Amino acid sequence: MEVLKNYINGSWVASKESGTVDVLNPATQEVLGKVPYGKNTAADVESAVESAAKALDEWRNVPVMRRVQPLYKLKQLLEDHLDELGRLITLECGKSLAESKAEIQRGIENVETACATPMLMQSEFSENVASGIDEFMIRQPVGICACVAPFNFPGMIPFWFLPYALACGNSFILKPSEKVPLTMMKVFELIDQLDLPKGLVNLVHGGKDSVDALLDHPQVKAISFVGSTPVARYIYQRGTANGKRVQAQGGAKNPVLVMPDADLEMTAKIIADSVYGCAGQRCLAASNIITIGDKKGTITEALLEAAKSKTTGFGLDEGIEMGPVITPESKRRIESLIAKGIGEGANLLLDGRNATISGYEKGNFIKPTILENVALEGEIIKTEIFGPVMSLIHMAAIDEAIDFVNRNNFGNMACLFTTSGLNARTFRNQANAGNIGINIGVAAPMAQFPFSGWNDSFFGDLHGQGRHAIEFFTQTKVVIERWPQEWTRKF
Repeated sequence: MEVLKNYINGSWVASKESGTVDVLNPATQEVLGKVPYGKNTAADVESAVESAAKALDEWRNVPVMRRVQPLYKLKQLLEDHLDELGRLITLECGKSLAESKAEIQRGIENVETACATPMLMQSEFSENVASGIDEFMIRQPVGICACVAPFNFPGMIPFWFLPYALACGNSFILKPSEKVPLTMMKVFELIDQLDLPKGLVNLVHGGKDSVDALLDHPQVKAISFVGSTPVARYIYQRGTANGKRVQAQGGAKNPVLVMPDADLEMTAKIIADSVYGCAGQRCLAASNIITIGDKKGTITEALLEAAKSKTTGFGLDEGIEMGPVITPESKRRIESLIAKGIGEGANLLLDGRNATISGYEKGNFIKPTILENVALEGEIIKTEIFGPVMSLIHMAAIDEAIDFVNRNNFGNMACLFTTSGLNARTFRNQANAGNIGINIGVAAPMAQFPFSGWNDSFFGDLHGQGRHAIEFFTQTKVVIERWPQEWTRKF
């Protein structure tokens, strides 16, 4: 099977690294491709940086109205190939086809938002700040920017960064996850059809060696990352130590509060979709479900029925709602955490371990799982499981629940289900998380808003998407000019 190539200087080129790892279909263990992996991928990064540096000199001086024109064509190409891209995501990532296509649509929305960069980059101007003096601020490109992308959203997350970086006048290097490189390979085939300078956008494969090469390279000025908290912290520390701008999205342990006045049928369905969507492999998956007040039994029963109704299987098959987790190692880790929760005293209401799907016996499947009365000081209540596991906790009042939320080391998302405007206002003001949902199970910001995150869920100052992306991919320059009237009269 042919080894996947890098995209450098406008061409597909073989890696300088001969070592490879297999790209596997998580539902079947079929080998989909082989990706370069080893120390020599750092040499590929060097080639990509050289190409990006040459293209940058030309691109940064192109007017912003012209820089966004290729993005309009990219949007159309992505829409035209949505079905194909969705199928690729399902094959290499495992999620259902509906989830995969929805992911691509969210990526397209970021391309659309980046097309508004001419307005989002508008300068601030003040005339006559002092006698004969004008002052204004302009935005200029940062330089060569890079993205290290995760496995769980191979078709969406790169678009939190790539279109904004280009529109702002930067060159760009993408390092996709070695577990799911095929989706971006197809995207770069589409990018190859755009009228862009050679070397402006590059793709390099690899693992930690490629990442470290990007973090250490003096010509790379900005790094964007999404992944686990330990790796996000590592990338932030090493990148900033080398003087780079870094935005590093980390992990999560997202709490969802259910008030006794919530619409139970709607709430249970939405929470089940949040916990089990994408097999729980998303940083906005609900994890700790906190029932509040005197309807614990009724809410628990509704959540149990909603979980049992989920259909697990191969994502390209009809009617499948939840696919496998990404690797056998991930499956073993998740199942060990379930056992850990039971060992800490939790009651196992629904056991999804040792799941076997007919025709896909080799797949990494875990069915929906529910643990009840999870120990508040236990490991499982604090650890990002990244799998289809719901932990049920009961508390007497909303104040107690908010205090629990705010003791969480993470701060990606927190949600509340209620029909009370007062409860909603209290929660959104007091809960310490970057993305807040009210009667929402996945508080995923639209492209025009930043994908926020607090505490150990984010390292940096400016998030992906929207205006934050424009600010991250530009540096400001303040210009103070004096043009006294007596000077102008001489000319």
